[in-house]
Amino acid sequence: MVTLSKILDQIQSYLPGCNTRLVEKAYVWAAKLHDGQVRKSGDPYLSHPMEVAYILAQMKLDLPTIAAGLLHDAVEDSAISLEEIKKEFGEEVAFIVDGVTKLKKLPNPAEKTTSKDKLTKQAENIRKIILAMSKDLRVILVKLADRLHNMRTLEYQPEHKRVKIARETLEIYAPLAGRLGIDWVKSELEDLCFKYLYPEEFRRLEQEVKKRVEASQEYIEKVKSLLKNLLEKNGISGRVLGRVKHLYSIYRKLLKYNLTIEDLDQIYDIIGFRVIVNTVEECYKTLGLVHALWPPIPGRFKDFISLPKPNMYQSLHTTVLGPDSKKIEIQIRTEYMDKVANEGIAAHFLYKEGVFTSKYGQYKYLEWLSKLIELQKELKNPREFLESLKLDFFPDEIYVFTPKGDIITLPVGATPLDFAYAVHTEVGHRCVRAYVNDKLVPLDYKLQTGDIVKIETSPNQTPSRDWLKIVVTGRAKSRIKQWLNREERQKMIELGKELLNKEIKKQGLSATSIKEEDLIKFSQEFRIKNTEDLYFLIGSGKITPKQILKNYLEIKKVEETQEELPIEEQVEKLGIKEGLVERFLTQNLKDVVVVNGTDNVLFHLAKCCRPIPGDEIIGYITRGKGISVHRFDCPNLKDLDTERLIEVRWGKVENRSYPVHISIVCSDRKGLLANISSVIAASESNILKAEVRTTSDQKAFFDFYIEVNNKEHLDKIISNLFKISGVLSVERKLV
Repeated sequence: MVTLSKILDQIQSYLPGCNTRLVEKAYVWAAKLHDGQVRKSGDPYLSHPMEVAYILAQMKLDLPTIAAGLLHDAVEDSAISLEEIKKEFGEEVAFIVDGVTKLKKLPNPAEKTTSKDKLTKQAENIRKIILAMSKDLRVILVKLADRLHNMRTLEYQPEHKRVKIARETLEIYAPLAGRLGIDWVKSELEDLCFKYLYPEEFRRLEQEVKKRVEASQEYIEKVKSLLKNLLEKNGISGRVLGRVKHLYSIYRKLLKYNLTIEDLDQIYDIIGFRVIVNTVEECYKTLGLVHALWPPIPGRFKDFISLPKPNMYQSLHTTVLGPDSKKIEIQIRTEYMDKVANEGIAAHFLYKEGVFTSKYGQYKYLEWLSKLIELQKELKNPREFLESLKLDFFPDEIYVFTPKGDIITLPVGATPLDFAYAVHTEVGHRCVRAYVNDKLVPLDYKLQTGDIVKIETSPNQTPSRDWLKIVVTGRAKSRIKQWLNREERQKMIELGKELLNKEIKKQGLSATSIKEEDLIKFSQEFRIKNTEDLYFLIGSGKITPKQILKNYLEIKKVEETQEELPIEEQVEKLGIKEGLVERFLTQNLKDVVVVNGTDNVLFHLAKCCRPIPGDEIIGYITRGKGISVHRFDCPNLKDLDTERLIEVRWGKVENRSYPVHISIVCSDRKGLLANISSVIAASESNILKAEVRTTSDQKAFFDFYIEVNNKEHLDKIISNLFKISGVLSVERKLV
């Protein structure tokens, strides 16, 4: 287990003499907050935040980030609040902790959690992290450290969880580490994912690579020696390293060329060489010397110095026919480039007396993050955002140019249409033809790195549904879908208006005698907010004009008959039967409320607080009347014998109804009761009992006892009631 002294020693290695009191205090708090908690491995839970903090120190991050690493699970897994963290450790630490804390929606016991719900929650958590990292990149660095340690201990999770976590890591977190240039984290995450997703392939490939590396040791030393001599003869000071590709990278290459592990000898760059010199000029000079020594393989040279990757990775890559006519890959870079390649974004952070001052906002390579933020704003559906995230930002990339020489980064397989939408939405919408390297090409042409792309537009051009089959980027797909949806919606609105006017005439009514605002007001059960929504729902066939008019005419008739009656008399016309509330409270609760390990126990809902599924509940063992079920916030609990309280939970709650008392305060007006009863009915609830009183200052006070399925159902009813004109407050009462 990592110790505090090990973390502090690592910090002092890159921030010598700094005051580490903040980290030491965070350690003390983390030890106290996680005291008694144990990981699935059996280790004390504190071992996890300690490992996370050490990984962050290995990334050479600042003190607030390492303190946040120690506290990153505190809000999620203990009783501390963000406000307390802010007070004790400052705003920076609190913001980072908040950024990595998962969104928590307490599960509703009345509902089953589906895989679809889990995917939505996963997408929302990733969206939250992306938003937080747009304000402070340290959020994602803590999350990466957290995920790295969780992957290192993944063996203790059940198999289905191992696969789920590994898949998410491979699709989201490893590529994010790559985008941030932290290559050692990316490589380790990928290899760990490979191990759990494809265990047999991992085991076999690991064995085969190990055999080849051992057999090649003499050759590796020979090549290194020749390269060192080459540098010395030409007065260049530098280092030469031999490195083995990480396993997942080799596996991907096998898949790319449709090879199997038995064909491993066909992959020539399992072992590569890295030459590290001092200046950019020496990089190009070394390249020339290497090509003079060994013939280069045509088409196998890449210049990432003049054209850096989006994560600011810079290096020269070349493949040559080395000693014994074997193909070898050689990378040439400066010391600074090597630091950036390994440390990524952390290499750009500046420190002064242990204080973090990030200059990342000035770096062009973070343009991808700006695009990410833009994408998450456009795609409100979290799952659609997640899919676009995987599609747009984590594939292999190509680099193409505008006619002015600006670089546009696109995924492999991108087309001129993707390019057009990357330049500007309107350029995409109005694109009529494309020229690549001054030659006219079809819109589905596959672009290549180095292409110069020119787009011609026309004001008369509009997107076609067929374009969705051409584009590959999430940005282009979302822009085209938005345009098509707007066009489709407008057509439905016009059709809906036409159909409603026809139905009005068919009913012998005059279109001018019916106010649009009344149609909307009396159609609240369809959640209609404006006339466009009304016409769209009719035009798309989701509701019929006959339904709307029937609703309108019925409620209008009720209002007209009630207008002359005092509001107290209107209540009597609701037809509510006495005794319904009591009947619901005494219904059979078998299987609705359960105690672990206990069967055939008599339960009843406490009349003092009337709990419903979704409420936090506790049981009280009564004398001779079984277990009385109370809400956690029931005021009567404080007067009960605590030794007779027992943990209970909701069981099978489907197809049952529960009485709830709600109190509504309104500004009195004609038709108010009709509106309220209509909304309750439209929300699929019955009124069991109603009481009302009015005051001289034009206030109306309603007490309704209504029937609901669960807390979510009640929240929906309350939300709909607040939409009624004149409603001032809606409150659930305990009794």
